Amino acid sequence: MSQLKNRLQALSLLDRAFAALTDAELEALVASLPDDHRDAIDQICGAKEGGFDDPAARTLALRATAARGRMTGQLEQLATVLCDPCLAKCIELLGDHSDNPTEPQLLEATPTLIEEFGLGTTRLMLASSVAGEAAASVMLVRVLKHDETLQLPPAEAVETTLLPAKQADAELKAKRKALKEKKQAEARARREQQARAAKRV
Repeated sequence: MSQLKNRLQALSLLDRAFAALTDAELEALVASLPDDHRDAIDQICGAKEGGFDDPAARTLALRATAARGRMTGQLEQLATVLCDPCLAKCIELLGDHSDNPTEPQLLEATPTLIEEFGLGTTRLMLASSVAGEAAASVMLVRVLKHDETLQLPPAEAVETTLLPAKQADAELKAKRKALKEKKQAEARARREQQARAAKRV
């Protein structure tokens, strides 16, 4: 159960990090990637041959794919491709400590990452490392939750309005009745029109 809980927590952090990127940040990030990375993103997002011509269309596809890909692995695939250059730079900065850095070592490297890739991409890279079960995952989760600079914004609350069962049933019945009456009226009008046409012949 603990393993499942950790997995869900990792996906939640990754989802929040992706959602925290603005469209402008996401488009700038994609534009900065090598061509083969962009091709991979388009392929994951189900683009037709040749990929997306419009950055805005690609961004919409990215968000849609990420939203439905939480449990299919597509969210992680996208994050891996998007953060590849940032992760490579992070590994370079951490050097011999890259496999399992301490919090001070990571926080020493992050200002350079933020300056070069932006805060949003740096957060996404750290969250992606957690989802990838990095050795330093416990520390990375702590940083993403509590560090003054790197902590993720709170998840947006989604309000759901549930109708009481009886009210829902009554509304559904009313809609069905209205639809039935509309169909009956249309059928009656057709019959009357046909009758008038027959009289004219």
